[in-house]
Amino acid sequence: MEKVNELKEKGNKALSAGNLDEAVKYYSEGIKLDPKNHVLYSNRSAAYAKKGEYQKAYEDGCRTVELKPDWGKGYSRKAAALEFLNRFEDAKKTYIEGLKHEPGNQQLKDGLQKVESRLSARKSMNPFNMPDLYQKLETDPRTRALLKDSSYRELIEQLKNSPSDLAVKLQDPRVMTTLSVLLGIDFSAADEDEEEPSPPPPPQPKKESNPQPMEEDLPENKKQALKEKEHGNEAYKKKDFETALKHYDKARELDPTNMMFLFNKSAVYFEQGDYSKCRELCEQAVEVGRENREDYRQIAKAYARIGNSYFKEEKYKEAVQFYNKSLTEHRVPEVLKKCQQAEKLIKEQERLAYINPEIALEEKNRGNECFQAGNYPQAMKHYTEAIKRNPDDVKLYSNRAACYTKLLEFQLALKDCEECIRLDPSFIKGYTRKGAALEAMKDFSKAMEVYQKALELDANCKEAVDGCQRCMISQYNRNDTPEEVKRRAMADPEVQQIMSDPAMRLILEQMQKDPQALSDHLKNPVIAQKIHKLIDVGLIAIR
Repeated sequence: MEKVNELKEKGNKALSAGNLDEAVKYYSEGIKLDPKNHVLYSNRSAAYAKKGEYQKAYEDGCRTVELKPDWGKGYSRKAAALEFLNRFEDAKKTYIEGLKHEPGNQQLKDGLQKVESRLSARKSMNPFNMPDLYQKLETDPRTRALLKDSSYRELIEQLKNSPSDLAVKLQDPRVMTTLSVLLGIDFSAADEDEEEPSPPPPPQPKKESNPQPMEEDLPENKKQALKEKEHGNEAYKKKDFETALKHYDKARELDPTNMMFLFNKSAVYFEQGDYSKCRELCEQAVEVGRENREDYRQIAKAYARIGNSYFKEEKYKEAVQFYNKSLTEHRVPEVLKKCQQAEKLIKEQERLAYINPEIALEEKNRGNECFQAGNYPQAMKHYTEAIKRNPDDVKLYSNRAACYTKLLEFQLALKDCEECIRLDPSFIKGYTRKGAALEAMKDFSKAMEVYQKALELDANCKEAVDGCQRCMISQYNRNDTPEEVKRRAMADPEVQQIMSDPAMRLILEQMQKDPQALSDHLKNPVIAQKIHKLIDVGLIAIR
């Protein structure tokens, strides 16, 4: 018997860890040693159900009932498997049979109530006909990858149009996975003798939650538990946490099947900053919720609070993990926003952790060597790595801009020069290299403006003086074809915006027909600025 208990414990641990094959193996070995152990069959039924082998789960549920016909859990296991097999009428009969042996078993009562609701909704409810079907499948990682397969989409459409085919398709593991996602089905952890968790909840429509019983219909213990919870909530609002905990504990004693008492208790520890205890209680709340078929939205709240506790401790990776669990249960904008915020902080942490000025200097020196050797692509790679290692060093952006200019990637060169100027507005190299890039793009008027800004910082800057002179000569000797002028001008976003303005196009047409209209339009400073821009780029000429 000691060996059997040891195998059962190993199976329970494997089941809790999600190692389903191992769990089945240990339970099966225990059954060989003790073939009349009803708990082992019950646990193996749970493991088979989690694996999606519902027929085997049903067979083990039947064997559990056969070995111990007065044990309510056996009927719960059998009925749950029948629900997975889409045999809701049989599941209903099983719940009724179980209640004959244990009339006060709340799990059997809840199961019967929900399967009856399921049966009444079955005629009008096909899980594959949900309005947000593909959205739900896309948000769950279990089915997101399957959607890329055209055969899977065809299967979904077939079941959507012909729900009667579901029984035939149940052997397809993709169908089981899809049902699990659409209906929120899950099996609880392993049994521990006769005080075990319940089986997974039967399928429930996402948008139609079953009505909660009125307080008048509740047993006395549950009524008292809810009153204790209210007292606890009042104390919590007053920050009287010690009193709140006492009331929540009392509520838990009166009704151990309600996860919200544990959830409320976790809120106290969250407020007190005891995040480890908060997480522990949330995990317990999820377990109780799973056992008692709690609304998936409440499960989602518990996972979100675990995420929030990790967020408070700046453990953002763990926070994201539990936010995603919460979103899988129920998609809430606030949790999604918090998850995205945590993901951004993770990236920022990784970026900051990567910074190392010493390595940046080494990469910069390697880049300089490659640049001097004329190996500009390799130099650019070294400068890029140096920027990652020290993103506030303006010289690195300046050096990479020089590489981009050599490689004729002028837009990228401009971007790096602008970053130089943003980081250090007094860094003259940022201006001269930006001017050189604009000059190479034959945008001489803009280039001269940039060179002038460099001269404002240092009137003796030779690069800026020489650049201005080159631009003036090039502007004067410009001999581009009209097509080249237009192509170059239209590459400028500012020119594109001006030319797409219907009012400006009308003005230009008017000026073409009546040159005297120019003087009137130049009186408007906004229009005058746009006309001067078009003159600078060569699109219009004044004679």
